[in-house]
Amino acid sequence: MRCYSNMRYSMATFDHYVLDTLMRDLVGHDHKPVSFLVYLWIAAEQERRGGEVCVSYREMAESIGVSKSSAQAAVAWLVKRKLLAARKESVTATPAYSARMPWRDTAKRLVGRGR
Repeated sequence: MRCYSNMRYSMATFDHYVLDTLMRDLVGHDHKPVSFLVYLWIAAEQERRGGEVCVSYREMAESIGVSKSSAQAAVAWLVKRKLLAARKESVTATPAYSARMPWRDTAKRLVGRGR
């Protein structure tokens, strides 16, 4: 008897940088653990959905298990840190988020220079 399908409940994969560096930076240095949870959740949803994550603060907060105001503050911090991109069709539209990975861009530039 199968209780879970591998397609729906598979483990998301992340760069080593996310757990080795970003977690310590957001949780320890910035003292923003909810920001790390929001980043992980959006990155995993982005991978699962195959693109941007269009979600309200309420839905995001319920999915992560935090308050709506904590989710809002975390999104604002991640956008400020350029770890999250947010796009809206209009002022009242539900935003579409995408997790950014600037460490990959840096690695590509270094490889391009021959380092």
